[in-house]
Amino acid sequence: MANEKKIDCVILGLLSHEELTGYEIKKRMDTTLKYFWSASYGSIYPALSDLVNRGLATKREDSENKRNKRIYTITDEGRSYLKKWLTLPVEKDELRYETLLKIFFGNEQDTKQILSHINAFEEKIKKELPYLLEAEKVLKTCLDDAGAHKYYLITVEFGIKTYHTYLGWCEEAKKLLLDYGA
Repeated sequence: MANEKKIDCVILGLLSHEELTGYEIKKRMDTTLKYFWSASYGSIYPALSDLVNRGLATKREDSENKRNKRIYTITDEGRSYLKKWLTLPVEKDELRYETLLKIFFGNEQDTKQILSHINAFEEKIKKELPYLLEAEKVLKTCLDDAGAHKYYLITVEFGIKTYHTYLGWCEEAKKLLLDYGA
């Protein structure tokens, strides 16, 4: 299992909650998971085909509204695969921000440009934080409804704390740049 693709496990995890189309999987990744994981259609659809070929998921056609939808469901074997993956140690947690990369090499630019990157990052965080706060509020009202909600809440609270830290860093970084100039 050491060589499994994480996208397989992400998809199986989503399918463990409900059957989904490829489009719905992408939508979940772009909303619910976007704060800590992402994937493109170009990686989702080949992974879905592979999961079906390996017997970890099934696919059925549904022609609702004259549109052929391919709906995917996790199999018992897929659920076992997911459960085994969940027991393995984390291989790698990584933080990749292009903003930080540009700041790291900031000596090649002027302070004004670097400040614009920090301001853009700060605005992005301020725009996304209310979604996490709303998700936290909703999840706290339905913790007893489904066992998965407590796990969702744990990840949302991580995001909220991280975003508050990011905002504090933005203020400190701007102050440092303005106090010491370039």
